[in-house]
Amino acid sequence: MTTEAQTETLEFQTEVQQLLDLMIHSLYSNPEIFLRELISNASDAADKLRFEALTDESLLEDDPELAIRVSVDKEARTITVEDNGIGMSRDEVVENLGTIARSGTRHFLDALTGDQKADAALIGQFGVGFYSAFIVAERVDVHTRRAGDKPELGVHWSSDGKGAYSIAYEENPRRGTRVILHLAEDRDEFLEPERLKGIIRRYSDHISLPIRMPTEEGGEEETVNQAAALWMRPKNEISDEEYVEFYKHVAHDFEEPLTWIHNKVEGNQAYTSLLYLPKRRPFDLFEPEQRHGVKLYVRRVFIMEGSEHLMPRYLRFVRGVIDSDDLPLNVSRELLQHNKLVDRIRGASVKRILDTLERMASDEPERYAEFWAAFGPVLKEGVIEDPGNRERIAGLLRFSSTQDPDAKGNVSLADYVARMREGQKHIYYVTAEGLNAALNSPHLEVFRKKGVEVLLLHEPIDEWLATHLNEFQGYPLQSVAKGELDLDELEDEAEKKAREERAEALKPLTDRLKEALGERVSEVRVSDRLTDSPACLVVGEYELGMNLQRMLKAAGHDMPQGAPSLEINPDHALIRKLEAESTGERFEDWALLLLEQAQLTGGGQLEDPSAFVRRMNRLLEGGD
Repeated sequence: MTTEAQTETLEFQTEVQQLLDLMIHSLYSNPEIFLRELISNASDAADKLRFEALTDESLLEDDPELAIRVSVDKEARTITVEDNGIGMSRDEVVENLGTIARSGTRHFLDALTGDQKADAALIGQFGVGFYSAFIVAERVDVHTRRAGDKPELGVHWSSDGKGAYSIAYEENPRRGTRVILHLAEDRDEFLEPERLKGIIRRYSDHISLPIRMPTEEGGEEETVNQAAALWMRPKNEISDEEYVEFYKHVAHDFEEPLTWIHNKVEGNQAYTSLLYLPKRRPFDLFEPEQRHGVKLYVRRVFIMEGSEHLMPRYLRFVRGVIDSDDLPLNVSRELLQHNKLVDRIRGASVKRILDTLERMASDEPERYAEFWAAFGPVLKEGVIEDPGNRERIAGLLRFSSTQDPDAKGNVSLADYVARMREGQKHIYYVTAEGLNAALNSPHLEVFRKKGVEVLLLHEPIDEWLATHLNEFQGYPLQSVAKGELDLDELEDEAEKKAREERAEALKPLTDRLKEALGERVSEVRVSDRLTDSPACLVVGEYELGMNLQRMLKAAGHDMPQGAPSLEINPDHALIRKLEAESTGERFEDWALLLLEQAQLTGGGQLEDPSAFVRRMNRLLEGGD
């Protein structure tokens, strides 16, 4: 038994207390989900025990039949949810029930808005199911012992959810976890066994473990759920509601999925897959280490979750299960890495997901737009990671463009190609740090004048995307901010001749500017792309874009010191003024000011802002 001397009182991690408060208020109107979450945790604990027992059968002790038990004590006003799964050690109890040791916690809390419905969905994605017990309970006691530990290493955890919890060792002969909820005064409805049975059948019927409750007569137990793996049942016997509830269980999400794909393969390789596309972006989507993903089962025995061998990184938002009849039960991550069966399962799963997305994009564009808003940046990674599916993934990409005035970002590459001007040979794009910077880039000026659409790539991943996506449907992708533009496809012979004559006439000025700017620029030339701005900076066709260079430099990478080209607009008043300016210090000031303006309009930062201000003041004071 627990003694006072053995009991230690600890404070909840600050984030835990914040989440508890938010959860109780955000989910108060749907209190019955507490039972679903506790049963889901119990099921996960059984899965983990099954897996560990594959290599250490002694963990099953003398209790090999796994089950979940739910009971009510009306006099004591308690509900008990008990499993004989893996259980927890003292350190695991502290980590799982008192701490949220995840790097995305602060980002998650910052994302909460105060809107109860929206916050409820976010809380569900965060996977804090255990804490939902405090929606209905004024105190929660947890009695647990990890499989394989001695009985005296059992642990008793207790809290009222108001800032602290107590923890102590206790004698516990049974492996697993028993959660006892001491119900709040206004939660009497959950003391009725029939009410709990209804909740179990609604939310947890798909759980493959038997969920047992005492019968009305007492002394005996009945299995309340079907206790069969949902994914193994025929599709025509599964209702949409069952599919949705299984998703909430397997994905630890409170919201319905966007869609699902249920498939059974028979023959030389037998396996079943049930894959879901979520509606909302999980909070940890961009974290290196993810807790959730696709679960691998072998003949209904859970093996592992979230392996990249089952699903590529760019589809890491996919949730669900894959159950193989042919893999060995002792399969490890190392074995998965070199297993042809796994490679075929992975390839087929990727194909089904891309098939589904293509159908959605074609037949349900509004629904696909919802998917893209949540997962577009991640899907773009597939162009880089999956060369074999690059063209298919490219067809699923969506962008903002200069002909997308509302900036909805729903322009496909196929849309762009269909709108290309007669004779146009390239798909033009510009990259920038944000949408406004892309829209206002000086590199777009000639394209706007000629009515040529340009894609606006303004997300961080777009810089990498552009280096790997070289063409689409035979049309090369061309950055409007790289290299010398080949405008033969956009201008007639008269325009071309006039441009060449302007460049020749301004050669003395471009030479003087290059001399004044020295190694700051690789060359100075007359621009084909400017109509309103006096100047812009351009990198070589095969060099990294300037925005990508800035990103890599900010991340601590050493960047080669190649200088950009400065392009000038021969029709701009400032350039005409420079033609008349004599050489010397004043001309050098104008040349540097021209360069610094181009750096700023291109999204860059000045190395010496004070010198820029002094130089500008000198020129302003000098007048004409």
